[in-house]
Amino acid sequence: MSQVKNLSRQLKRHENGEVFPAEWGSAYATAFEMEEKDLFGEESSEHRAGTVEPSPIPDDGDDDVKRRAALQLLTALGAGAAIPPGVLEEVLAGVDRATGQKVDVDEWEQTVHEYGQQIVVRPTGALVGDLTADIIAVGALLDQPRAPLEQARLLRVSAGLSGLLAIEFGDAGKERPARITWGTARRAADASGDRDLRVWTRGRAAQDAFWAGRPPEVVAALTDEAIAIANGAPSAGLARAHAARAYMAADQGDGAKALASVREIKEMFGRLPLPAGSQTVLAFRESQMRWAESYVLTRTGDSHAADVLDQAIALYPPSSVVPIKNLSLIQAEALVRGRQIDAGLEQAVATLQERPGYMAVGTGPLARNVLNALPEQARALPAARELCALAFAS
Repeated sequence: MSQVKNLSRQLKRHENGEVFPAEWGSAYATAFEMEEKDLFGEESSEHRAGTVEPSPIPDDGDDDVKRRAALQLLTALGAGAAIPPGVLEEVLAGVDRATGQKVDVDEWEQTVHEYGQQIVVRPTGALVGDLTADIIAVGALLDQPRAPLEQARLLRVSAGLSGLLAIEFGDAGKERPARITWGTARRAADASGDRDLRVWTRGRAAQDAFWAGRPPEVVAALTDEAIAIANGAPSAGLARAHAARAYMAADQGDGAKALASVREIKEMFGRLPLPAGSQTVLAFRESQMRWAESYVLTRTGDSHAADVLDQAIALYPPSSVVPIKNLSLIQAEALVRGRQIDAGLEQAVATLQERPGYMAVGTGPLARNVLNALPEQARALPAARELCALAFAS
């Protein structure tokens, strides 16, 4: 109703002649079954972007752009919709020019860091609009001549934002946009010359590709690239590449290779600096290490899986909804494999039903792993059928 009231006020302003309906001409003409020129008159075009009474202040053309941007901004805010990319920047452009604002790359890098933290605690897809707007803003900055170092830093920002957007697309089940955006992130990282970022845009992409069910050769190519670029230097991206390799080997029944990859992760983790701050998809903490170990031990039927799962869950704060949700599904699979069928099914169903807006690209596959671990006679159970419906809807 609030949107209807806003629209009603806007229409009344048109009817009272307070504002010329610049963006509404064709709509009114259609409604009244008339030509625009007959409805508004031949001279109406001079008023299209302003009020009915022309302003005595000369218009240099830039004002039209700003008025349209302001109208878009107010319309979006009034409707509770996302602000279109570039609109806010256009509204503020005059002030920025007057103050001689320079590009604050430090602020942009902090923005990437904050997005990395927010993805862990926000509902799936909640950041797509903001990330898209910021990618466009950074792209506009990259179009302008800059010193090589500043250009490289902005490319790093662009790669980080693009990678985060790709994660959001992947978690929302948008496989093609995720694939394309990961490609852009890799190219921006390569152009920036930042080795760790180059490795991350491949290692994290390999993880997402695995959970999205892309062909094993695609996952292997990304992990191989990440490992080759790293050349032995430890990084969060390299740890993620080994994690993707471990997942794939565990699913293919190659327990020795999977456990070897886990050992690689553990050895490398000991050489990584301890990251400060909250959980973030940009870093690799002990929680992520235990997550990967939990998956491999559960899939290979190792008796230590339950203990490692408890450790992993304890390492995540309650705000990290998606990682905990996925660990709970791995735990449910471990229960089923341990012949605690009812307990495993009950936990899996409850996990998927709780906070359904928080899902990741791996949530569906993890739920289906629980189903695949069921003995044949248990698949007809009501809880198994409910889990099946939830798993394939994820």
